[in-house]
Amino acid sequence: MTSFNRRQTLTLLGAAAASTLAAPAIAKNKKIVVGALRFTSHSGSFIAQERGYFADAGLDVELKFFQAAQPMAVAIASGDVDYAVTAVSGGLISLADKGAIKVIGGALSEEPGIDGQKILASDAAYQAGLTSPAALGGKTFGMSTAGSSFHYMGSKVAAAEGVEMSFKPLQKVGAIIGALKSGQIDAWSIVPHIAKPLAGSGAVHIIGNVSDYLPNYQVTTVFTSAKNAADERGQTSDFLAGFGKGVSDYNSAMIDRAGGDAGVDEMVDLIHKYVYTDRPREKAAPSIINGTMRLNEGSKLNVASVKDQLNWFQSEGLVKDHITLDTLLDASYVDTFEA
Repeated sequence: MTSFNRRQTLTLLGAAAASTLAAPAIAKNKKIVVGALRFTSHSGSFIAQERGYFADAGLDVELKFFQAAQPMAVAIASGDVDYAVTAVSGGLISLADKGAIKVIGGALSEEPGIDGQKILASDAAYQAGLTSPAALGGKTFGMSTAGSSFHYMGSKVAAAEGVEMSFKPLQKVGAIIGALKSGQIDAWSIVPHIAKPLAGSGAVHIIGNVSDYLPNYQVTTVFTSAKNAADERGQTSDFLAGFGKGVSDYNSAMIDRAGGDAGVDEMVDLIHKYVYTDRPREKAAPSIINGTMRLNEGSKLNVASVKDQLNWFQSEGLVKDHITLDTLLDASYVDTFEA
């Protein structure tokens, strides 16, 4: 276990040394494991792997897939995974408090003007009057676990509307989708590549946008073990460099459309190797395109959003009051901003 004093000292030393770490790791083809979900928002890792950006940085990357954020955080803490992208959760913050993990960058953010996460209602609830978030009072909102990003988003929406609702933990995204379609829960929020096809089926309805309530929400972050952040600075910088090239390619093709339709098609082909692999390409493509949200260039991190999330988890008694941003973040690797 790493003590707070030692972590603070290593952070200061690491920040002073950060500017000297532009070159790839000395040990070429160093084996690391990168955790991911099969979401388009994890495309930075997929692209960096497929286009050799990790290899160019001297890293031999194995991608390991999970079905929820919490098990991925536990895998980082145990050393089974080296780097990953996930939402801030109560579990992640508690692991940081134990000296096990550090958030080192931003991955996905809500951005004004970019289609983002949707608030959904089951068909049964919609037909009964749940046609906008203002009507969420008394309804049941799906989440993976208490202290998850779904819990945070739903609570912030309800608070903004001045209503109260209950939350039902269902562990996995697939289970939440099944419960929403069958009317076992009334509402949920999720990224557009999942939300839009569900709405298109008629079993679910889009009733609002998360960005209307959390316009600059830092949806997901890049994180690693506290040991990697403090003691493997070269490797960590190299990982972020390769990942960042993947992010830039994604934004260029899917948001800025620098390569036109051909560029989008090429990117869809690449992402389809990892997302919606059980569907033929022609059926997967619309969902992949619908899921387009800008990823954080250079893994830039919105610390104001992370602070708001930490404050909410503390206000709900889900994490300890003494935890600070410095406990959770190592901000020495990337640029930060407040929005």
